[in-house]
Amino acid sequence: MSETDHTSMSNPGAAEGKEMESQSPSPNIAAVEFPEGGAQAWLTVLGGWMIVFCTFGAIQSYGVYQDYYTRESLSEYPTSDISWIGSVQIFFLFSLGLFSGKLFDHGYFRHLLVVGSFIYLFSSFMLSLVKPHRYYQNFLAQGVGMGVGMGILFLPSLSVSAHYFRRKRGLTMGIIIAGSSVGAVLYPIMLNHLFVSVGFGWAVRIVSFLDLFLLVSANCIMRTRLPPAQWDGSIYSQCRRIFKDVIFWLAVFGITFACWGLFVPIFYIQLFASEHHESGIVESYIVAILNAAGFFGRIVPMIMSDMWGPMSVITPMTLISGGLVFVMLAATKTGALVVFAILYGFFSGGVVSLAAPASASFSVDVKEIGTRIGIMTFVTSFGLLTGNPIAGVLLHPPAYEWLKPLLFSAITVLGGGAFMLVAWFLQMKHKT
Repeated sequence: MSETDHTSMSNPGAAEGKEMESQSPSPNIAAVEFPEGGAQAWLTVLGGWMIVFCTFGAIQSYGVYQDYYTRESLSEYPTSDISWIGSVQIFFLFSLGLFSGKLFDHGYFRHLLVVGSFIYLFSSFMLSLVKPHRYYQNFLAQGVGMGVGMGILFLPSLSVSAHYFRRKRGLTMGIIIAGSSVGAVLYPIMLNHLFVSVGFGWAVRIVSFLDLFLLVSANCIMRTRLPPAQWDGSIYSQCRRIFKDVIFWLAVFGITFACWGLFVPIFYIQLFASEHHESGIVESYIVAILNAAGFFGRIVPMIMSDMWGPMSVITPMTLISGGLVFVMLAATKTGALVVFAILYGFFSGGVVSLAAPASASFSVDVKEIGTRIGIMTFVTSFGLLTGNPIAGVLLHPPAYEWLKPLLFSAITVLGGGAFMLVAWFLQMKHKT
């Protein structure tokens, strides 16, 4: 796996620092020159932004669907069953990264884009045809179909920018990931208005046509630049080293525990607003407000991580996110809920964006960065799969006992922060 591909989701400063420390850097890597710009480079970044807009942006908007399904089309089903739809989406987006990233490294970028776009768009249009109170149709179209398409598209769309940028990787990664926040602002506003004005089917169809335009455009403008990686037989020694790296696994478990509860407020905040009789304006825009704050949470921490290292930034942001969940319990008034949404959107967005650079920062060789990121995303996907359904069970509708699911969220996020704190301390001690 080439350095450029590996470092696409890693902290640029950390990865380059390790290059300089290496006694015998790979000659073919050292000889690579990066344009650091140009029309094709920025078109590729724009295409990645479009794909992340459609994929991760849609996942972060699931709170709108959770609220609509709970109160309208799937009202007879428990909230935990409904949250499985969104959780399966996140599971596939993260877990398939282990495989799509490897295929990308070996030259299958165009194939992944075409296949992933087709599966995602086909499933999205099928979602517009589902019948009310047919849970399995929503689950298959939105959870499985769209989730698989997302998983195929997501990691390659992030990685390809590293073919063009080295010094500016932190900036370009932040720009691409920020596409998810823009999508997560636009989708909730569109859906909340369209559900009322044109109904569920046409609302989803209109969003699907927007996705069709963006994904076709991305397929047309994105290009790879470097030759695919060749099999060099070093994967076995890399895996042995990684599986023996206790500090790395502490960080992975920390990220997994944090993500186990991190999306609970994001999935349930609109339902929380409606159950506490917030105004219609706040209810319709609260998910968008949270995700708008996440836009800055995905860019500012990436810049900070270039200066101080990703573990130095993700650890306090995780602990603050866990503490903020307790605040949501008291945010039953309009002003308090909006303030919570802004703060939680920023800090939780930072945790999500820094997960990959943090896991990559433990690499001792640039050739294992992609493997470490893939392992982290795969392990974390199981926490993302189960966290929101557990919260749905603890919610006990129609009584809506918010204390239990939010305690679960806060404790898991803080527990993940504690693991990260230990890993950060040991990492710093190991470097000195």
